Amino acid sequence: MGRWRDGRGRLIVRAADGEVLTGGVPLEVSASYRARTRGLLGRDSVDGAMLLSPASGVHTFGMRIPIDVAYLDRQLTVIAVRTMRPGRLGLPRLRARHVLEAEAGAMSGWGVRAGARVEVVGVVGGRTEAR
Repeated sequence: MGRWRDGRGRLIVRAADGEVLTGGVPLEVSASYRARTRGLLGRDSVDGAMLLSPASGVHTFGMRIPIDVAYLDRQLTVIAVRTMRPGRLGLPRLRARHVLEAEAGAMSGWGVRAGARVEVVGVVGGRTEAR
């Protein structure tokens, strides 16, 4: 698997058995150092989700809103999901290679939970194939 570049695409969420739980969530990919460090800082809302790659942990210092954080392994399988209030430091996950962020409460509605798998499709500005 290659690395992404910064861009926009869509997120598809699948259950462990492959069933599509949610398709077409707007996604912003932050793969450059600059984009990853900026992340969701200073935003009052999130349209969809943001994928930080590579990443194994996050913080919410300087954030204005609580967020859901999903830690993903190399195959984009969800290891854990946590909700973080502003001003917190999340502990890095040893197996995590990517982090998915969204507004607090959004991920449960999409079916993002431990064992689910996400796919990134149609990234403009970065990779264009499904992963």
